Amino acid sequence: MKKKNTLMAVALVLVMVLSALVSACTQKAPGETEGGKEEKVIKIGFIGPLTGDVKTFGESTKNGFELSIEQHGGTVAGYKIETVITDDRNDATEAVNAATKLIFQDKVQAIVGSVTSPPTIAASEVANQNKVVLITGTGTATKVTVDNGARKEFAFRACFIDPFQGLVGAKFALEHLKVKTAAVLYDQGNDYTKGLAEVFKTNFEAGGGTVVAYEAYAKEDTDFSALLTGIAAKNPELLYLPDYYQKVSLIGQQARAKGINAVFLGADGWDSAELDYVTMDGGYFTNHYSPDDQRPEVQDWVRQYEEKYGSKPDALATLVYDATNLLLNAIEQAQSNDPVKIKEALQATKDFPAVTGKLSFDENGDPIKPAVILQVKDGGQKYVTTVNP
Repeated sequence: MKKKNTLMAVALVLVMVLSALVSACTQKAPGETEGGKEEKVIKIGFIGPLTGDVKTFGESTKNGFELSIEQHGGTVAGYKIETVITDDRNDATEAVNAATKLIFQDKVQAIVGSVTSPPTIAASEVANQNKVVLITGTGTATKVTVDNGARKEFAFRACFIDPFQGLVGAKFALEHLKVKTAAVLYDQGNDYTKGLAEVFKTNFEAGGGTVVAYEAYAKEDTDFSALLTGIAAKNPELLYLPDYYQKVSLIGQQARAKGINAVFLGADGWDSAELDYVTMDGGYFTNHYSPDDQRPEVQDWVRQYEEKYGSKPDALATLVYDATNLLLNAIEQAQSNDPVKIKEALQATKDFPAVTGKLSFDENGDPIKPAVILQVKDGGQKYVTTVNP
């Protein structure tokens, strides 16, 4: 009996060994197809604020990114696209962590993101140092692609830059609204709001206007009563608020409570369903597109987005859709997953038919494209005009 059991045990071991050998022989190696050939893969990372104070921006941009990949059938230039989604919580340090993970752990060849300017600047530095392509749809600060006059050659964007947006805002205030006096409030620690404020002030004054108050606050501030009391005493015709929707709404509420009846004017950071549309009613902001634009590219995009997500796409979703399409087009042109070749193809892009306008890159990886003016009206946004560069 003992001998029989021993023989059975030996037989069982032999069966297990043979099964393991068969499995090893038939199992595909990583990246190998059924035919035994290596599967071509390109990995693309996404960085955005999926949580935190501007999470609606993250949700919109993730939608735009994923819809672009989906519409390409998950492939480009013969490569299967693998995506890795990360959350930076609208924090520069988290953006550095996300970019580092994507590059060194996930081994991505390209990154789409981030959304607001401070995290995007931080992520672009990591990507550029490690020669990985980064394209943002929405990071408008000049430092995203250029730092101290030096071009970050692996960094690109699909949006216009803050100097253009600030110039458009100042010209609109002077020429369309016909105001002569303005007050400016901005976040002193945010390159986005600080840059917009500076450019607006310079161009408003150059056009003959007077900035009666130019005041800074910190990101964490929630009580603006002291600043607004001083502004109320100067009775400006316009209050320029180049910040994100949640801070703009708060300042707007407190400004009206102080009796400030000035017209509100801002920038693309206002573009959110969570803007206080009641308080900000009648205000204007510069933006990248309007769903009311009747160009076929715009109307096709609005229809496709509504079919997928059940709502109209905001500018954030639209810009990241454009950015992702630009990246995929460059990969197609390069016929490679080599970041250097993708970078070269992106830089050579001319007259790309983006939703937000026909686009070519300048020497800094910034697009040459128009801006639109929208008005907050009756709980929504009303298209006013388009301004070309």
